[in-house]
Amino acid sequence: MKANFWLSGTSLALSACLGLAACSKPPTPAEENKAAPAAATAEKAVATDSKDAALPDTLMNPKLGEYIKTLSSDEFQGRAPATKGEELTLAYISEHFKNIGLKPLAGDSFVQPVQLVQIDPKEVSEMTFSGDKAPAAFKYRDQMFTWTTRVTELSEVKESDMVFVGYGIVAPEYNWNDYEGLDVKGKTVVMFVNDPGFATKDPALFTGEAMTYYGRWTYKFEEAARQGAAMALIVHETDAASYGWHVVAGGSATKFDLINPNKNADRAAVEGWVTTESANTLFATIGEDIESMRKKALSKDFSPVPLNIKASVSVKNNVRELTSGNVAGFIEGTEKPDEVVLYMAHWDHLGVDFSNPKNKVFNGAVDNASGTGGLMALAEYYASQPKPKRSVAFVAVTAEERGLLGSAWYAKNPLFPLNKTIAGINMDVMNVNGPMKDMVVVGHGNSELEVILEKYTKEQGRYIAPEPNPAAGSYYRSDHFNLAKAGVPMLYAKGGVDSVAHGKEWGLEQAKNFNTCCYHKVEDEYNDSWDLTGAQQDLFLYYRVGRELADSNAWPNWYEGKEFKAARDASLAGK
Repeated sequence: MKANFWLSGTSLALSACLGLAACSKPPTPAEENKAAPAAATAEKAVATDSKDAALPDTLMNPKLGEYIKTLSSDEFQGRAPATKGEELTLAYISEHFKNIGLKPLAGDSFVQPVQLVQIDPKEVSEMTFSGDKAPAAFKYRDQMFTWTTRVTELSEVKESDMVFVGYGIVAPEYNWNDYEGLDVKGKTVVMFVNDPGFATKDPALFTGEAMTYYGRWTYKFEEAARQGAAMALIVHETDAASYGWHVVAGGSATKFDLINPNKNADRAAVEGWVTTESANTLFATIGEDIESMRKKALSKDFSPVPLNIKASVSVKNNVRELTSGNVAGFIEGTEKPDEVVLYMAHWDHLGVDFSNPKNKVFNGAVDNASGTGGLMALAEYYASQPKPKRSVAFVAVTAEERGLLGSAWYAKNPLFPLNKTIAGINMDVMNVNGPMKDMVVVGHGNSELEVILEKYTKEQGRYIAPEPNPAAGSYYRSDHFNLAKAGVPMLYAKGGVDSVAHGKEWGLEQAKNFNTCCYHKVEDEYNDSWDLTGAQQDLFLYYRVGRELADSNAWPNWYEGKEFKAARDASLAGK
């Protein structure tokens, strides 16, 4: 899931960014910004750094548009996992990798099978409470929203003691442990979303207003499971979450997850959210409210607070196990073939809306045929160049739209060991608005990869910019995140909104247009008027960062104090 880091606020917080709406008609780019006609007719990937061109690096691969257009065509049926659309997509990418000479990473096939489960709640009970001051039952979707990721037809919690655990964080690098001294096995933990830095705006606490990994709801559920909780409930607050309650509880209740050997029995039996009002109701049972509990949670001597009530809830499911696939190929290094630089993009989208009589297909042209097409174009360019000293891998992952699942599977089942993976670059929603002066680094200040990127960005006459809304935690909402939390330094950067031809205000307007008309809608379709020269510039940056690493002995790392550095250090210690 991509977060819009250009348009802050709640209604657009989960939207993608930086795409040109198919329903908008920007001015035609100046002819000098187009690639030379001779290059455009080339049959293989070629580069142009002509000093006569107005801008450098505006053509890496003339087939980029063709790849995006094909992947987002109606024929590919919206590229949903475990559908005919997936079959066509995997075959298309695999054939491309084969034709350009990549080696398969999974035996004789370019496809790495990914085991998924679809869990459809068919009946969710009210959440009931017992105790001297027990409140009335909470209604599903109105006051709470719960589910299970356990692969079972019935998951329930009965008479589980409720305890408030602050932010639900265990972060050694920040000297923070909300669970210290507490045994929560069989209990229901209630916690705030985001992290203490956001709440205080104190730059010395976590990372201030910028969300850390520990602020993400996914982390909180994972930590609660590690602690042995029976149920984990997050208090929804719009500003802290960066989206409204309708985003949490208003859509489909269907969940997708990976299948572990234990059928996810190591997860909490029930996970979910409660509204701000519901949290106040719970806290009132001990004479507190949200603000007084927040004050406790931010205290350096915080101790978990029993709520003196017990909770019960049940979730009945229809369960379906699915097999999807990542597509992976590589160029073998000439000197250190066991070490690899990784490029990644997700190929999946939302499939078909059979209830729409006029336009059924979620084509997903910007999101993310653009990134997958970019991956194919980049792989083709690499294959046309002298072989690197280290290996370079290209992985198109599945089920990003279902919860970053394909990349999570790869992180658990890497085709190159993670302690041999030098670094990675993720390509998710590429710029289709023409050349941009700014190259936006999402999660700016995380790793040493940014130094390399900045060097080559300046060579293009451009500048590095951080995402303007770091509080939304955009870095934790795309596929690179799963490799990052396993320790691999991952770069997530893309062309921004400071248009060379039209200025920043115009660029922001294009982002707004896309969010309004097309993000996760059937209107996200390929447009022949798109200007992909900016995307070509970005591809050159991705290439040069990766190529420098592939031809060096460098092992870039996270900066000191970052939440993934300990995992990287531990991984490298065992290589």
